[in-house]
Amino acid sequence: MDTLSDTVPLGTHTQAAVRLVDVHKTYAGATPVAALRGVTLDLAPGSFTAIMGQSGSGKSTLLNVAAGLDVPSRGQVLVGGQDTSSLGADDLTRLRREHVGFVFQAYNLIGHLDVRTNIELPLMLDGRAADDAWRAELVATLGLDGMERRLPGELSGGQAQRVAIARALVTRPTVVFADEPTGALDSRTGAQVLDLLRDTARRLGQTVVLVTHDSRVAAAAERVVFLADGVVVGDLASPTVEQVGARMMATGR
Repeated sequence: MDTLSDTVPLGTHTQAAVRLVDVHKTYAGATPVAALRGVTLDLAPGSFTAIMGQSGSGKSTLLNVAAGLDVPSRGQVLVGGQDTSSLGADDLTRLRREHVGFVFQAYNLIGHLDVRTNIELPLMLDGRAADDAWRAELVATLGLDGMERRLPGELSGGQAQRVAIARALVTRPTVVFADEPTGALDSRTGAQVLDLLRDTARRLGQTVVLVTHDSRVAAAAERVVFLADGVVVGDLASPTVEQVGARMMATGR
């Protein structure tokens, strides 16, 4: 996309931006649920990966564990070479704040803060000043001009999702995790959001990982990883919509 300013990439890295090694996640209860069952996955710096699978396949759990929002029951998660299991709560929070952007399916905007403050919140929490030009560029690209003083309750679902995306990108994070980022958007805005995510991955050297159930959204990624029953069951490079749809049907799940 031509609207984003040219920015020097983060540099050349030989290690994976995100690495999962034999990751298991079991939720306790009367009947324990194994959401992840031995996932090993490397995500390269600057890559754009979609995670697909039917409901209950473990894709959202994988996203949360990889982002450090949840901890694995077993296995290892590394972000930028840093083993997240070795970090205390404060250090893990700092790692997420400085290096991870997350687009939640439920937006998670703060109701009493206006759009501009919601966007800048990660920077404020980290004691950093906002880059006004970058924020303005995100606002313009995401179609939020004129809305910066509105409260979340005055936004449509699609507008709230765009604010959540701007908030995730405003810190220029190393890794962006997105849970159904286009789910509340019309097709035109959804396509613009995917262009933005793809372009920031290229220009900023960011790694983008998104969960989706939509073959058209997945086909915008460079790679699609398919999950079923908590394990990786397929991997597709340079996907097309037809290939993604066929692979989902072929899993039979």
